[in-house]
Amino acid sequence: MKWISLFGLILIVLLGCTLAEVQVNVVSERTALENQVLGSYNSLSQEMLLVASVRGVDPLGKIATPPRRSQGYKDAVEAMQTLAFHADDVDAFKRLGWTGENNQGFLTPFPMKKDKVPEDLKEFVARYPVKEFNSVIQQVNSSRDVVIKRVVEINEDFTTDDLPKIRRVFGKINRDNALPGEKIQKENGSWVVKK
Repeated sequence: MKWISLFGLILIVLLGCTLAEVQVNVVSERTALENQVLGSYNSLSQEMLLVASVRGVDPLGKIATPPRRSQGYKDAVEAMQTLAFHADDVDAFKRLGWTGENNQGFLTPFPMKKDKVPEDLKEFVARYPVKEFNSVIQQVNSSRDVVIKRVVEINEDFTTDDLPKIRRVFGKINRDNALPGEKIQKENGSWVVKK
């Protein structure tokens, strides 16, 4: 099974597909809940890799019928693909200060200031109207919500009553993974630029 996963990852890299970069830092300060959420999230990421890279063949060499999947599973895979598709734009939005990571695991939009734009982002800024920016933020937040709910669904220790707690964990993970210069919302609700 490991060689199939490795083969799938190599295939994706060779074909030029990009997936959302998930930065997982193993730090002894992580709580058990954070580790549990990260484990479930990483499981979803692994499943998406397998969906994207593995095609079943039966012993006679015929393409096998794919296993039946729940709608929740299909929605989560689609959400992960949407997050991967918009990852570069979201990174640029964060660099420009147009969005930040809030403490609930979602993006919060800010005014689209188009002055003092770094040289490498001038063309990007010129092609982004407000309507498209808002659409991308909405799609990313909707996809993040699907993923968060799927983490709750696939983890037997969580119920829908745990959603607020899980959202805060995603908020903390996103805050921890934010780069210096990006806007983040602290646990108390205040916004800062990460140092």
